Order: sequence, then structure tokens, then C-alpha cells
Amino acid sequence: MNKTIRRASVFTLLLVLALLVRATWVQFYDGQALADDKDNRRNAIALYSEPLGNIVVGGEAVTGSARTKSGDLAYKRTYKQGPLYAAVTGYSSQAFGATQLEGVYQDLLDGTDNRLKSVLDTVTNKRSEPGNVITTIDPDVQKAAYDALGDKKGAAVAIDPTTGKILAVVSTPSYDPSTITTGDSAAWKRLTKDADKPLTNRALRQPLPPGSTFKLVVAAAALEDGLVSSVDDKTVSPDPYPLPQSSSRLTNENPSAPCENASIRVALQYSCNNVFGKMAVDLGQDKVRAMAEKFGFNDDEQDVPVRAYESVYPTDMDKAQTALSGIGQFDVTATPLQMAMVSAAIANGGKLVSPHMVSQITDGGGNPLENYDDNAGSKEIVSSDTAEQLQSAMRTVVEKGTGTNAQIPGATVGGKTGTAQHGENNSKTPYAWFTSYAKSGDKEVAVAVVVEQSDAARSEVSGNGLAAPVAQKVMEAALGR
Repeated sequence: MNKTIRRASVFTLLLVLALLVRATWVQFYDGQALADDKDNRRNAIALYSEPLGNIVVGGEAVTGSARTKSGDLAYKRTYKQGPLYAAVTGYSSQAFGATQLEGVYQDLLDGTDNRLKSVLDTVTNKRSEPGNVITTIDPDVQKAAYDALGDKKGAAVAIDPTTGKILAVVSTPSYDPSTITTGDSAAWKRLTKDADKPLTNRALRQPLPPGSTFKLVVAAAALEDGLVSSVDDKTVSPDPYPLPQSSSRLTNENPSAPCENASIRVALQYSCNNVFGKMAVDLGQDKVRAMAEKFGFNDDEQDVPVRAYESVYPTDMDKAQTALSGIGQFDVTATPLQMAMVSAAIANGGKLVSPHMVSQITDGGGNPLENYDDNAGSKEIVSSDTAEQLQSAMRTVVEKGTGTNAQIPGATVGGKTGTAQHGENNSKTPYAWFTSYAKSGDKEVAVAVVVEQSDAARSEVSGNGLAAPVAQKVMEAALGR
């Protein structure tokens, strides 16, 4: 063989080897990346080639699948009472992906979860019958919260303190997930451009300054630390309170309220800023933060199983900032979920059961794959004595304090109002908060409500005026009233 032919043969062999290497690379590396690409139409075709599993509320599916009339996607997602349950289900869209429970359990709902596969399915790589998600949501409590919020911009969360089951998750204004399941770009644009942000889950994923509802955390820290031994012990709290290292003074909304040297009970009853501002300084930011974190603040992995945004108690504050943090201002933020957790732990004797809104997931035949009710852990946040004292003080708030609009005849109700400043120098409409618990017979519930905006005049914006009536309706529904 002459030199030219030999060289040509070697070159040809190298080209063949290069092609084999490239083909192997595409098949086993690029191929998977292409298969997983969100813009790969084949994924959507496969996802919607069969009906999806369902999300179940109160024993009935609130989702479904319907045959499409045209196109390469055989089925589309449908929703029953879509706006009512949007904050729970999220959406599953042919073009815009999936959110909330639809996103968390997408593999289960489309039948690709390995737990659904039989031995034969594994061998043939056949898509299994999809599973279902059984929620803890109580349809009556959910509807009560949705109706009570009405046209207000806000959110509500209700939790069973003894089990950790989330009974309601509502965010308003809401939207109908059915309008975007087929990829309607006009509907999507309307929702994403809407200044009221209907796609935002305000109950779980929008932390705001909690205002005076945070005073419960400071009170818990003071009792646990021994700064005060009882909610009825007088404190040393000048009114107004001169902020340390500042020329400003911390005043109270009601200048005639008996806030000077007030006890925790009286300070909660009248929502005395001077008491809790000074209490936070006396405790020090580290002790307040430690208590806040026991309740769930500064946890960036709060899954219910939808991941909630982190509620924050800040660090590196001076004493004036620490005082403001004691009344739920400065850089303190919380979700309604977080403030419902505070009330739930207090109502449950100081123990917080892990909040969750999925009871179990099942295969297509209804056989449980995982039971979250059985696996809900609990931890002690405060002692039973501290919890009982705070329950008592919260009852005083509702019986004759700033939270009277939450009263339910024949039921034991405790709560705490909050009105958080919004905007520079409080230039925007304040946020109205209410966190509470209620007990009647063998039923209990903890509720948190925030109202960001309503038709009420600015002078009428308060936790008792706007948020407490919503909480009252939610608690009534949970107690079966």
C-alpha cells in the first residue's frame, strides 16, 4: 500500500471515529439535555397525551383533564372553582409550566413518578397511571376565607394547631387557572401585567411587615427569658419611649391608653408600642431573634410542601432599630403562614406541629404512597405555662381590647391586631393584620389574615377594622358555626 492511500485510510478512519464519538455524545449527553429542555415541544406532547391525576379537596377533585379539539396536545388541564383554589393548586399550563401543588407533584400527576411504576412499566418504560394529591384543605373554611376577603387585596391562612393541617390558603385578588392552561398569550399577558399581581400567592410567598402581631413573639421571649414572670407583671416602660441612640420617641396610636409601665396583658390589649419596643431592647436582638427563629422566622426551606418565602427577623441592628423590630417594623417581615404558625404554637400549648397542606399522595388506584399526616413532626417553641399565659392575654385582646371584631359567641377566641406602616414615612396605605386562635368543643383553629388594600378610608385601616372580621368568618367555619 503506498503512502498516499495509507494516509487517506487513516484520515478516513479518524473521521469515522470522530462521527462515532459525536453520535455517542449527542445520544447520551446532549440528548438528555435536549429532552429536558423546557422548549422541547415533545415534552408538552408527552405530558398532555393522557389525562393528568387530580388534586383533591374535601374528597372531591378540584382539577380535571379535558380532550382538546385540535392541535398536537391531546388533553388540557381544567379546574373547578379555579379562583377559589388557585392559591392551593397553582396552574398546569401547556405553555407556561406548572406552579404550587401542580408543580411540586408534576411527576406524580403525569404518571412519571417512579413510585407509580410496576415491574412491567419499568421494563417497557410505559407511562404509569397518574397518581393523586389529597389535600388537607377544608372546602368550607377555604370558601369562608375567600368570601370574607372579597375584593380586598390580601391573604388568609388557617391551620389546625393540633395536627398542623392547613385548612385554608387564600390569596386575593385571585385568578382562574383554566384561562392559561392552553397557553393563551393574551390571558397570560393580562395576568402578568396586572398591577394587583393575581399570580402572587400572598398567603405563602409575599412577606410583609407584620406590625404589632409580632409583639406576641417578643412577649414569648420575655416570658421564656424571665424578663417578666407573668403577663400581669408591670413593666418599666416610659410612655413615650425615647429610642436609644436616637432623638426620636416611640409613641402609641392611642395616646390615652394606659401604656406607661403596662403589663404584657394590658400592652397587648391596647397594643402599646412603648412596652414592646423597650422589651426588645432589654432582651437584646439576639434573644428576640432566637425566639422568632423557633417560631419559623429566617427559615429559607419552609415547605408545606409548596415552598414559602422566608419570613425575616434581621441582624446587625442598633438599639433603636431593635426597638422598632419589637413592634414588627424596621426590616421584620412575615407571611400570613408564619403568623398563623405563631398563633398555632401558642394555642397548642407551646408546641408547633409542622404545617402541611397535603394529607397524602396516592397511586391511581387510591393506594397511599406517602402519608404526611402521620409524619408531621412537632417541636416545643415555648413552655406550656408561657403558652397558657399568652392564650389568656390574647383572649383579653378579643374580649375587651383592639380585636373585638373577632368575637364568636360560645367560643374561646384569642388574637392580636397589627397595623404595619407602608412606604416612606408611612406614606402609603398601612397593612392591616390579625392573627388568632379559636376553640370550641374538640375543634381548634389558628388563623392569620393580612389586608394590603381595600376600599376603606386610610383612617379606617386597622387590624380590628379590616383583618379581624375576615379571621372571625374563617374561625366560625373551622369550628362548624
